[in-house]
Amino acid sequence: MAHQVYAFEPPERFVAGTVGAPGDRTFFLQARGGGRVISVALEKVQVALLAEKLDELLLEAHRRFGVELTEVIGPADNEPLETPLDEEFRVGTLGLAFDVDTATVVIEAIAVGDEEPEAELPSTDEETEDDEEADVDRDRLRVRLTPQETRAFIDRAKRVLASGRPACPLCGQPLDPKGHLCPRHNGYHR
Repeated sequence: MAHQVYAFEPPERFVAGTVGAPGDRTFFLQARGGGRVISVALEKVQVALLAEKLDELLLEAHRRFGVELTEVIGPADNEPLETPLDEEFRVGTLGLAFDVDTATVVIEAIAVGDEEPEAELPSTDEETEDDEEADVDRDRLRVRLTPQETRAFIDRAKRVLASGRPACPLCGQPLDPKGHLCPRHNGYHR
């Protein structure tokens, strides 16, 4: 089966967003451009790691290549995700790169594979090559952003992550509206 590459180089809009109430949210990356909107689902931890690693990538690009890290100009993008919200695929792997020639950040979200992950690590180079070939046959979303657009994406992702349930002041786990079993209170409700 042929794979689909959804390329936005550059997108008109690229954001992280959610649907649902805190504690029961689904996270999405959404790209718009050329009259199309593509949405892919991912986990909250993937959004957090993406924002963190993009921040590190920008700092490294500044250190190594002298890329200017300007602040975001203009109002923050606080608009909701565009509808209809059709999930193209669920993200399994995220890839990041910095293109020195164009001074842009490339983000690639690759779909989860159909096969179940194996419990053991591959023992031969042949198996590793097969895994890499399997990645090639998966749908992917690819966006190319300027450093300023990347900074705007990071800022919005952090706001989306912070808008969830408040953290327990003792253990840091999210508080449910009904409370939670806090390990710092030996399992008593908090």
